[in-house]
Amino acid sequence: MSFSVTPSILSFSYLVATVLFIFSLHWMNDPKTARRAVMAGTLAMTIAVLSTWGQEIVVHHLWIVIAIIAGFVVGVPLSMVPMTAVPQRTALSHAFGGIAAGLVGTAKYYLWLSEGAEHLTRFRMVAILIEIILGYLTFTGSLLAAGKLQEVKWIPQRPVTYVGQNIVNLGLLLAAVAIGVFLVFFPAADVAPKLFSVIIVLALIFGVLLIIPIGGADMPTVIAILNAYAGLSAVAMGFVLDNKLLITAGALDGSSGLILSIIMCKAMNRSFTNVLFGAFGQVQQAKEEGEEQVYKPETIEGAGHVLEQSQLVVIVPGYGMAVAQAQHKVRELYDHLTKLGISVKFAIHPVAGRMPGHMNVLLAEAEIPYDDLVEMEDINADMPQCDVALVVGANDVVNPAARYDETSPIYGMPIIAADKARTVFAIKRSKNPGFAGIDNELYFSDRTWMLFGDAKHVLGELVKQLSGGSGMH
Repeated sequence: MSFSVTPSILSFSYLVATVLFIFSLHWMNDPKTARRAVMAGTLAMTIAVLSTWGQEIVVHHLWIVIAIIAGFVVGVPLSMVPMTAVPQRTALSHAFGGIAAGLVGTAKYYLWLSEGAEHLTRFRMVAILIEIILGYLTFTGSLLAAGKLQEVKWIPQRPVTYVGQNIVNLGLLLAAVAIGVFLVFFPAADVAPKLFSVIIVLALIFGVLLIIPIGGADMPTVIAILNAYAGLSAVAMGFVLDNKLLITAGALDGSSGLILSIIMCKAMNRSFTNVLFGAFGQVQQAKEEGEEQVYKPETIEGAGHVLEQSQLVVIVPGYGMAVAQAQHKVRELYDHLTKLGISVKFAIHPVAGRMPGHMNVLLAEAEIPYDDLVEMEDINADMPQCDVALVVGANDVVNPAARYDETSPIYGMPIIAADKARTVFAIKRSKNPGFAGIDNELYFSDRTWMLFGDAKHVLGELVKQLSGGSGMH
């Protein structure tokens, strides 16, 4: 390269990039400034890469160019996935971050080992070990999470549990830590390189075993936790490389992921340990006592007539809307109802879908006014005055059993009070249970009527019914 970045320019560039990263995270709080946030983050990363690349110590420019080209080849197609695939794309991003940290830590260990044991100080070894353990477990864990989200056939969607599972997982982690402690004190021992490889293998296996007991209902929290792991591995990588910007960026990533995980757990009234080891999402056997519950189907015409006579309609979106890519049909229905003078609100549950903010992202893509998206805590007070609650592919987040059934896996989870509405129309693909593996009692309520079918098709038929109706209100 024809220019050289001096230490003072590098420090200033890193400071500017750090500020931009912080503002980028702050601007993500509001959809109105989200585009600005993306631009700020992109600019910060560009400054970070170019200023680092421009240092005199960087001499192998061809390899950097090849890596950048490879990144574009993979990144551009990933950026063009449909909005419904954003959760798995996010998981893949975490996987890339994890493997990058793991590979850098691995390379640094063997490089310093070849240069002399004096380079492998205890501080450096602790940083390297944290980096590779978090990096590699994030890699395999994120890949498995992406596979579950993509519903890959050979990856079970439901939690996989077995007797002594937590003991096995804890044993693997303790084994990796024990070997790591040995390497901290004896980094250049004859057996050290082999033991280092053993830690890598244990971390890769641990990442898989950590995710297989996770059900779909916990996936938003798991995505956030993996985000935190990736950030923390980047912090460790920053210490290994003595790169202050990497430490700062990783800390922002890790802390935001941790905070988001806490928000997700609070939304489900569950702890971290319960999410990681509770196997939320196993199919439960139906209760034998009592009469068999029966769904009450409704016609499009009947549902359209009730909607036309409403004053307030609350739409509750869920993963079924995402699968059917029905967000634009939801927008059409929203437009028709508002033209009739009907107030329409969207009830957003924090863990609806398969990633944090999944429903907000989909509805924003359909250009639903953000003011009409109401958080669970705020909308529940209005549900008794709601004429129609239209549940679009949501399940566990509207299940009344969460309030009183202590045997239910979702007991204690705050829910959207759709059952308080005067009438409930539930659009559902099939009679299968939701992610938690239990029937939804809302669907058998006297106030609930079912509209079975693909959400996009059903909503399209409702729009046609309203368009061809009399328009009376």
